[in-house]
Amino acid sequence: MNRPENRAPLFELDHVVRELAAVRQSWREAQQRTTEPGGRELPSRDALAQIIGGLRGALFPMRLGPLDLRQESEDFYVGHTLDSVLHALLAQIRLELTHQARQAPYEATPFDVRALRIARAFGHSLAGIRSLLDSDVTAAFQGDPAARSVDEVLLCYPGVLAMIHHRVAHRLYQLGVPLLARLVAELAHERTGIDIHPGASIGPGFFIDHGTGVVIGETAVIGQRVRLYQAVTLGAKRFPVDAEGKLQKGLPRHPVVEDDVVIYAGATVLGRVTIGRGATIGGNVWVTHDVAPGSHVSQASWRHEGQATPAPLELAS
Repeated sequence: MNRPENRAPLFELDHVVRELAAVRQSWREAQQRTTEPGGRELPSRDALAQIIGGLRGALFPMRLGPLDLRQESEDFYVGHTLDSVLHALLAQIRLELTHQARQAPYEATPFDVRALRIARAFGHSLAGIRSLLDSDVTAAFQGDPAARSVDEVLLCYPGVLAMIHHRVAHRLYQLGVPLLARLVAELAHERTGIDIHPGASIGPGFFIDHGTGVVIGETAVIGQRVRLYQAVTLGAKRFPVDAEGKLQKGLPRHPVVEDDVVIYAGATVLGRVTIGRGATIGGNVWVTHDVAPGSHVSQASWRHEGQATPAPLELAS
């Protein structure tokens, strides 16, 4: 049935569009932006999802690559995939650098030159990223009695997927494109429930068992062969402000976890505290001060090498 010509528009879209335009203009004025020249400026989440998918395949071609890939074609596939992925990444890097230029002081080096340097440096990092991921996969296999093979770990474990994203995101963060890094991290967070800030420094042999609800903050430093279980938080205890009452960003505010530490499910470690080498933090414990190497912390007591010393744990403020 044809709509009568004199019938009012069903959704009054002209009015809605004008209202949205007014809200956008108000936001831009508040941010001291009057226009956004040159079209889309910010990187694309969808583009990053395709890039990280290609990188997963290039890093583990016979496990995460295409179904019909044969080993004799492995190098060809990796080269072809990386050519496509790195060109796509280069375009996203340019977008972030353009965005950064509007937020930061003048940078003399042209965007294209800087973007290409970052993309090349990232490409040269991939062998090291693969080596770190091999250590993570091995740690997961050795640390979980339910794991039947390293292939099962790589294909199925959310903690390993989160670490693939994190190893990529952390390198992008180091190379000066933190927005791209955060997008890569959030793609893993969305799929696994594991929230690792790309700024967190994590050593080899890292294993997150089960994983859902794990949170690791930006300035956390984690050593070698560390194991976390689900719902562990390595967070900040407080957020310092400046003289104007604004949050001070970038200050070290998350825990340092030394080598061979195990932190069980639901534990919360807050502030710039150090968990000493070989320590064990029990489930559902709150820790807001340093833990000596080799200690065992539970809800009831601190124990060091079998010597029990009852002490209440400080609660976070």
